[in-house]
Amino acid sequence: MKNMKKLVFVAMTVTALCIGCSKSRSSGEAAASNEAEPAVAVVEEPVTIELWYGAAVTEAGPPPADWKALQLIKEKLNIILVPTALPSNESDQDVKVQAAGASNTLPDLFMVRRDTWLNLIRTGLVAPADDLYSRMPIRTQVQYDSDSRAFTTINGKSYGLASPGAIVRNEGVLIRKDWLDKLGLSIPVTTEDYLNVMKAFTFNDPDGNGRADTYGYGAFIEIDAMSEGLGRRFDPFMGAFGAAGTWSLDKADPGLTIRKAAYYDGLEYIKSIIDAKVIDPNWVSYGKDDFRAAWKQGRFGIMREQNAAYAAESNYAPFDKNFPDGEWIVIDPPKGPGGKLSAGVYSQGYRIYAISTKAAQAGKGPAIARLLEWMSSDEGYYLLGWGEKDVNYTLNADGVPTVDGIPDPDKGYSKPEMQPYTQLRNMVYYNGEVELLARYPTYKTATSGKTMSALTVLRDMQKRSWTPAIGADTLPAPNADLKRFYEQGVVEFLTGRRELTRANWSAWVAEFDKLGGLEWDQKGIQTANDSNYLK
Repeated sequence: MKNMKKLVFVAMTVTALCIGCSKSRSSGEAAASNEAEPAVAVVEEPVTIELWYGAAVTEAGPPPADWKALQLIKEKLNIILVPTALPSNESDQDVKVQAAGASNTLPDLFMVRRDTWLNLIRTGLVAPADDLYSRMPIRTQVQYDSDSRAFTTINGKSYGLASPGAIVRNEGVLIRKDWLDKLGLSIPVTTEDYLNVMKAFTFNDPDGNGRADTYGYGAFIEIDAMSEGLGRRFDPFMGAFGAAGTWSLDKADPGLTIRKAAYYDGLEYIKSIIDAKVIDPNWVSYGKDDFRAAWKQGRFGIMREQNAAYAAESNYAPFDKNFPDGEWIVIDPPKGPGGKLSAGVYSQGYRIYAISTKAAQAGKGPAIARLLEWMSSDEGYYLLGWGEKDVNYTLNADGVPTVDGIPDPDKGYSKPEMQPYTQLRNMVYYNGEVELLARYPTYKTATSGKTMSALTVLRDMQKRSWTPAIGADTLPAPNADLKRFYEQGVVEFLTGRRELTRANWSAWVAEFDKLGGLEWDQKGIQTANDSNYLK
């Protein structure tokens, strides 16, 4: 791909005195002259683009002032790029962007979360980007497919550039195979099988240490817009009853899953696990770090976990050291009485970058397109994604970046001190094969010598049963009081503060509806229908 224009040189002449004649001029055209002076170079002023980006590693610092990418962008694109990292906390991101919108000081190009983005569109502070796609043929092909453009289209206009976000279906149900083998058990299939295995893992000393210090299942409450109530770690159990996730986008029966009969059935099954005392009792108090420390210490034998959090070299190392003969494998989620099974719900996430109306009015759209297209060229893609070739990485025979063979191993792109140089990598990554192979290399564990690959685990997880809920993460959110009532109520039923009976549950759902649950349900269904999310 040829780089966009550099410096523009225009031949200038001085018109000699000409009586009785005149000549109109257009940009770049030399006027006729009887005596022309030598041509002089007129340099086009560089375009300054202020960028607010989401940092790839929030705890690392920003790119340094002498970053090679900034130099190339200036020399090849005639753009002065001024990058600023957004806060790591999503709520703080919203506050920063909203404050800039209120004072009409939004940057030229900025990452923005969907709810804040919608508000900026309503107030006229975000410009349509439709005319930029054709200016970025390479980037549009790899980043902005029809689903991406539909995601940012409001009333027929695309108000943002949506790049692929997190990898979907990258979690799954894992079980300690070594515990199964020691106890002579088969891989569980049904919800009944699961409960029986969880009991054995809890009461039959699967690790052989003679102590009652293991549990069948481990989890923590991890709530997001897609998985309200108990959160995603319990979704495999809710999925066995057809009630995974916050929303059902089934055209035949759409709406909030908590208002459906199947939700009670899933809750009743989880309550049976709790009552049997086969779940790590810390599930209510665990945070993510506590949960991950617990499985690495051998505390439970079944969990839902993310591929890299389990199998990436640094993450697996503590478990490998503690249990060199231990082995986790991915299995199907439990099958419910009606034959349903699902590891959980998924929606293709996107990172939205918007262009401020002020930038568009200043004529910066073409320069922004040049910048983004360069980012997706080979030069920009590898530089922003991995650093400088033969300094921070080399390419192996498959064209995949690796630190093998670089002169100074301390400058490998994966080293903490090198992370500021790849802080914009989320602007170029699109989950392509090169990225996956580089992100999840095959390795041998330090203690047991097992061959591991987080990519192999990912592909195994992705082929399991999942429930598509495309667009569910964009549906209306509950107000703070309703959200709190929802989340506290579900936990209270499971912990015994409320007795879980059908009558009590029906009464609670009726109260939920009165507090705004029914209105939330109706708004969500209408939005999903209008957005063509129902399938």
